[in-house]
Amino acid sequence: MIIRAPRAIIDGREVPAEVTIEDGLIVAICVDGFETPPSAAPQPPRAAPVVEEARSAVSKPFPGESTSPVVEEARSAVSKPFPGEPTSPVVEEARSAVSKPQIITLRDDEVLIPGLVDTHVHVNEPGRTEWEGFASATRAAAAGGVTTILDMPLNSIPATTTTRALQAKKEAARGQAYVDVGFWGGAVPGNLTDLEPLHDAGVFGFKCFLLDSGVEEFAPLDARQFVEAMTETARLGALLIAHAESGDLIGDCAHGRSYTPFLDSRPTQAEARAIDLVIDTARATRGKAHIVHLSASDAIPAVRKAREAGIDLTIETCPHYLFFDAAEVPEGGTQFKCCPPIRDGANRDALWAGLVDGDIDYVVTDHSPSTVDLKQLDTGDFADAWGGIAGLQLGLAATWTAARRRRIPLADVIGWMATATADRVGLTDRGRIAVGARADLAVLAPDETFEVDVTRLHHKNPVSPYAGHTLHGVVRRTYLAGEEVDLDAAPRGELIERTR
Repeated sequence: MIIRAPRAIIDGREVPAEVTIEDGLIVAICVDGFETPPSAAPQPPRAAPVVEEARSAVSKPFPGESTSPVVEEARSAVSKPFPGEPTSPVVEEARSAVSKPQIITLRDDEVLIPGLVDTHVHVNEPGRTEWEGFASATRAAAAGGVTTILDMPLNSIPATTTTRALQAKKEAARGQAYVDVGFWGGAVPGNLTDLEPLHDAGVFGFKCFLLDSGVEEFAPLDARQFVEAMTETARLGALLIAHAESGDLIGDCAHGRSYTPFLDSRPTQAEARAIDLVIDTARATRGKAHIVHLSASDAIPAVRKAREAGIDLTIETCPHYLFFDAAEVPEGGTQFKCCPPIRDGANRDALWAGLVDGDIDYVVTDHSPSTVDLKQLDTGDFADAWGGIAGLQLGLAATWTAARRRRIPLADVIGWMATATADRVGLTDRGRIAVGARADLAVLAPDETFEVDVTRLHHKNPVSPYAGHTLHGVVRRTYLAGEEVDLDAAPRGELIERTR
């Protein structure tokens, strides 16, 4: 297959390109024109494998069979098309289809992008499948241009803290995934000896909480346990990712419909103190660390200083922190509740600056759905509502919409949501349009707009803070390993494991 794109995101640039795909991989790219380079020159037409096999069988003697010049001549004649053999338009069309690759030419308003790699998704299956599930989550992912997700170890039951639980999750996912799915392991009190078996089983690293997670089956690590966990992950060469808020600085949220008490209960200092613990522990253990869903821009200078000192530390933020600010949250708007919280406009500006300056490494959705009733939309009580935002299908559109307001190029957004995420977890075979990479791709119409109607999303529960917002960026097609994802057909996604 050949995709001719007037615009494609390649090596951080938006350029015209022709991309050749064979057996699910990108085998050639011609940039700034449609001339095929010598390395990708068309090969002589070949018949279908069945035809080749038949001709080969006919043209070779049976083992031990005696032959004669007459037999050999007959065999030679049978194995070649007959001179002057009568044909028809149907036959010619069939022969042409076999010998020529499929060519797809994108429209002028479309951009070919690598499929996004979202490394922060809560699928919740098994155990809380009414919140989400592998079928609905991966359908939403494909519709949003995401071709690989990594599933968090909570809020499923059991949590992915043992190899037995990992196997249960794989069994639940098998045959349901429309995109590729990998898994994080969990680090909780008492499972230190489970980390190595999970690592050997192919998880992409380990998630921990430094305060109450909100679900009883995934307890937080205290400071001592966190040091023990990172000492072990450092020994394994594994990545330890942390929900970094300090419980000591988290206050009780007053009941009511106002967002302000909830925001005040989770101050920026809570993130900063927990991030300091992560930095100090990574320095002491020489471990690989990652901060999930940064909300507080106050922590950026400490992260920058740590990296300058050689600490292996990365940091992510999320579309909802880049799109909304606290002033937009209406009375009773519990669909906006997440932890850590959406903060003010100045903080949002600082997060964008952190991305542009390279202090924040990438953007992921932290897709954290729940049932509608758990969001307490009827009462609008922020103290009681579940804290989490479902954004998997809308992550690209929301981030791009906010980015274009700031004149940030699409290529940068794709870098943050595809390439950088893939690289951090070792999936260097995807998240980019490059020779040798998987042909996981999406066709995006970046200037086309749509109004978010939650009833038309593939998320299982129709609740979203983006409801009613007009977003830029419509994903028209998504390709997994070179084949278009068909949500009406059987799922083709694979369960993947860490390779290094």
